[in-house]
Amino acid sequence: MLGRARAGDGTAWEALYRWLAPAVAGYLRVQGARDVDDLTSEVFLALVRTIDRFEGGAVQFRSFTFVIAHRRLQDERRSRARRDIRTSDQPVDEHAPVADRGDDAGDAALAALGSARVIAMCDRLVADQRDVVLLRIVGDLGIDQVAEALGKSPGAVKQLQ
Repeated sequence: MLGRARAGDGTAWEALYRWLAPAVAGYLRVQGARDVDDLTSEVFLALVRTIDRFEGGAVQFRSFTFVIAHRRLQDERRSRARRDIRTSDQPVDEHAPVADRGDDAGDAALAALGSARVIAMCDRLVADQRDVVLLRIVGDLGIDQVAEALGKSPGAVKQLQ
């Protein structure tokens, strides 16, 4: 599939998007990204632009994707900090849009409550710990892959985990 995507096969790109976009969006959402859909799109645009430089299989591609997602998130945070300083006592927006998970309003409400709970739990962690935990769980990355994404040693990642 990666070879077909390199060759510009739209069906392959669509399959890659369906495979990785939900996890990328979930990672960005829990990390507090302002516009999750926009940032997820930026990640995939970066993948399209850089796939020629990528070497490896599916596991490495997933890691490569989350490295890009993490860097885009860091860029957004720097940009946000320049525009407006967010106070630490600002509440989590429990009414923020949650990805549509079906037609049932009950399912959507449960998903929103679950998201708010996960976000609140993650907010208790220091930033480096949150990054490690989310990349390990949501990104399904190994210790070495998380270390690469965060620019840390595997030992530091294990310690933070």
